[in-house]
Amino acid sequence: MPKATNKMRLLPLIGATYFMVAGGPYGLEDIIGDAGYGRALLLLLLIPILWSLPTSLMVGELASALPEEGGYYCWVRRALGGFWGFQEAWLSLAASIFDMAIYPVIFVLYLSRLAPNLTAGHRGTLWALGVVLACAAWNLRGAKAVGQGSVAMFTMLLAPFAVLICAGFWKGLFAQPHILTAHALTLGDHLRRGGLLLKAPVAAPSLTGAISVALWNYMGWDNASTVAQEVEAPQRNYPRAMLISAALVAVTYILPLAAVGLAGIPASQFSTGAWTDAARTILGPGALGTALALAIVLGGMLSGAGMFNALMMSYARIPYALAKDGLLPKFLTRTTRAEVPWASIALCAVAWALALDLSFERLISIDLVLYGASLLLEFVSLVVLRLREPDLVRPFRIPGGLPVAIAAGVGPAMLIAFALYAARDEHVGPLPALIFAALVAAAGPLAYLVARLRSARENFGDRPPSS
Repeated sequence: MPKATNKMRLLPLIGATYFMVAGGPYGLEDIIGDAGYGRALLLLLLIPILWSLPTSLMVGELASALPEEGGYYCWVRRALGGFWGFQEAWLSLAASIFDMAIYPVIFVLYLSRLAPNLTAGHRGTLWALGVVLACAAWNLRGAKAVGQGSVAMFTMLLAPFAVLICAGFWKGLFAQPHILTAHALTLGDHLRRGGLLLKAPVAAPSLTGAISVALWNYMGWDNASTVAQEVEAPQRNYPRAMLISAALVAVTYILPLAAVGLAGIPASQFSTGAWTDAARTILGPGALGTALALAIVLGGMLSGAGMFNALMMSYARIPYALAKDGLLPKFLTRTTRAEVPWASIALCAVAWALALDLSFERLISIDLVLYGASLLLEFVSLVVLRLREPDLVRPFRIPGGLPVAIAAGVGPAMLIAFALYAARDEHVGPLPALIFAALVAAAGPLAYLVARLRSARENFGDRPPSS
């Protein structure tokens, strides 16, 4: 176990959690483009209530009650047994293959806006691979270094958005008040027709797609749990970190969206990377607009790298925990002198590097399905532990007793069901995305059987010969 001086405190834990979930407003562009400002704002207000709040409460209770290395894997194993614990780990690691490939791609997308020639052809893949290697090296310094780096990147990443927000509100409220008047007239028209708040495009290209992207932008609250033994006072700091991070994510999503909407930028102009164009539109094409656009591009690169870095810290602890339980080869338990699981980090980095060429859309749909299944197992574990171990010390407990603990999983379950519906027409090669994800999940029991047989064979080989 790391020494107390090498453990993450509350602020680095908040920073790391923020990057495991959000990484700034980057990624919201497709929500705006698909749903329009009104629907996008409504989504970003409602989804935290139905998804982020109950999940962060669940994580706060379980992480404070069972602050073990491996986090959610350990919760499910304790509540439902070794088989389901392995399935939780399998689903999470399988989701990570598709989830983690997204963030180096985001880094390359923003770098291409700064210097297109640097990312042309195979150069983009090389840059993405560079992100993987750099973050692996950073993670070898330990969880504390990752958390502190997350706080620094959080500050640098959001600084240009603070300028964008102030400029957008100034332009909409004072410099061009006719824009605000137009929004007010639109609001009245929508209220008379039972519509939404700000005006949406005449034809929203894909509301279901916008919801899926919004869910993806709000998921990952349980990821910080896997490094519980590397966090100072986890019983106190996890619940606080979850709730503070949930508020930070919602605020840093909603304010930039409201600012560009008030500034009068058409929602139809938004797609991945459009924040840079918004900066030039609001501040003009001169030096200020160019400087802000450049800062936002650099922030996008930080966002991709920061999310990958924090999530690498989280996911790499799962193979390590499985190996300690004898379900993966023992070499994955190897650590540095600072007790960083370097072998597990190296294995995960190789697996994620191999998924870099998968497309963004396919990654999100598969990721939501696999992650959603693992999240439901965590909510089931919350209820089972309440029933089987009522005397378990819970420094933080979801208020309201067992009925509220059960109800907490309803919102996430409904949204996961919608994500399944939304992905019904997507394909991975010749296979529908849902069937592909189902096959990946169905491989979990087979992988468990193989792991148990390998473990039994290894333990048998360690026995002394009989006389």
